[in-house]
Amino acid sequence: MDVIEQLIQTVKFYVDSFGIPVGEQVIPLKVIALLGAGLFLTVRLGFVQFRHLAHGFAVASGRYDDPNEPGDVSHFQALTTALSATVGIGNIAGAAWAIHYGGPGALFWMWMTALLGAATKFSEVTLAQRYREVTAETHKNEGTVAGGPMYYIEHGLGAGWRWMAIFFAVALGFTAFITGNAVQANTLADTMQSNFGTPNVVTGLLAAAVVAVVILGGITRIGRVTAVLAPLMAGVYVISALLIILMNIGEVLPTFGLIMREAFNPTAGVAGTGIGILLVTLNWGVNRGLFSNEAGQGSAPIAHAAARTDEPVSEGVVGLVEPFIDTIVIVTMTCLVLIITGVYDDRVPSEMTLSGGDLTYVATRPDGSVVEGQPPTTIPVTDGRQAVIDGQTAFAWHDLPVERFFTDLAQTQPFTGAIDPAAGVATGADGTTYALLYGDAPEGGAPLTQLGFQRGLAPLGDWGGFIVVLSVILFAISTAISWSYYGDRCAAYLFGKKAVFPYRLVYVGMVFLGTVIAPAAVWDLGDIALTVCILPNLLALVLLSTKTRNLMDDYFDRQAWRQQP
Repeated sequence: MDVIEQLIQTVKFYVDSFGIPVGEQVIPLKVIALLGAGLFLTVRLGFVQFRHLAHGFAVASGRYDDPNEPGDVSHFQALTTALSATVGIGNIAGAAWAIHYGGPGALFWMWMTALLGAATKFSEVTLAQRYREVTAETHKNEGTVAGGPMYYIEHGLGAGWRWMAIFFAVALGFTAFITGNAVQANTLADTMQSNFGTPNVVTGLLAAAVVAVVILGGITRIGRVTAVLAPLMAGVYVISALLIILMNIGEVLPTFGLIMREAFNPTAGVAGTGIGILLVTLNWGVNRGLFSNEAGQGSAPIAHAAARTDEPVSEGVVGLVEPFIDTIVIVTMTCLVLIITGVYDDRVPSEMTLSGGDLTYVATRPDGSVVEGQPPTTIPVTDGRQAVIDGQTAFAWHDLPVERFFTDLAQTQPFTGAIDPAAGVATGADGTTYALLYGDAPEGGAPLTQLGFQRGLAPLGDWGGFIVVLSVILFAISTAISWSYYGDRCAAYLFGKKAVFPYRLVYVGMVFLGTVIAPAAVWDLGDIALTVCILPNLLALVLLSTKTRNLMDDYFDRQAWRQQP
């Protein structure tokens, strides 16, 4: 497993290093592509995300639905299926990691990703509707529609581009296993283990069973389930976050001021990686923004392609609603809670295993920032404090050096002895060995968000953290359900309809496997997969932008929605 994790880290390093160098930092190609394509499409489509967002809400409400039009699900069900895939762990854990590493300013860049990404989302959804394939009969609960980037790449750009359509379908099919499945299952298992002591194997079996019951019924059943699940989970989470914000209303304006200042002049991420480095803050904001709303990735258009309509743009405007709900509302709520409650840069009592978990070894630079490095041979500890010479790496939890170690949970007995990183044990001065130690460390991911809700709702009782636990359960399951459809459409495109059912079976198995993979490796795999997916999709969107503009102009010139019964 260590070899696999090292391989993943190496691949991610080269993926992230490929871009435009700026001083000692690099603007990754993914960031350039996402923001560049989003800006181009925003201008090319006349700022569609600002002019037609209200119309998107109107269409999504079902006001213009016609059940006799081709497709498998309503506009609302297509939106909720896509939202169930996008409103997931990225909103809870992803947003928290962005603040952890990039500081409060990362939220600003998540906003920018969403605002520019809305034009991208409109383009990919419109084109997915325009070039989808509709059959007369269903086949083993598959529905009547197949659509997505692989179809508009091949049919929109021409047969000469089929190689890129195949490449995209392979990449997204793999991404479905990782981003839409393993990341969700992994976070779910971690949450259940830390809160209830539930073994990962049990969580994996239960989650796999729930996902199997839904996805084996195809897109129609998925649409019915997500139409209930998505509004429920988003409503509970947003109302709870809004309650915390209202209880701390005086902190809201100062918090927004901090976010804007840190966006362009970051002083530090929680882990110290973003001190004075704009590109770190920007990169984390864009990365987690994409993971949150998936604009440009090419996944959501597959769900939107199934909507019942004969007007591609009518579903394109529904796509505008996604980044607004997902990032502008839900991610913002998460980050405001983290910043207002002060948990985003707090150290809290933590149990630290010495052979894995969230352990890293980092060296502290003169400016106070940290950089990950190789573990030292041994780490002497006196009265709980690491004896680390300049330039040597230190034991860190969530990438922040631990200030003091203790041998007991109450932190009354400072540890003295030495930590052996290779063996994953600490040996005290009296010869006693320890597999874990205790100390204060920052939280990250879903546990950080859980801490924020727990602290924010503390005046009302000790139940705030369970809102996040419930949300993680609902978000993870709903995301895995929706992403299964994305993957099986890729399988159908590549190998035909006969491949769909086997793909679903393997997908269910991956829900279980995702609960036992190391969290860092899963997130790194997700980032790699996202990069591979977005590049061919964004290229196609730019090349087909004239077609998208013509479809949009025609739709609004005709006021096509008024022609609906």
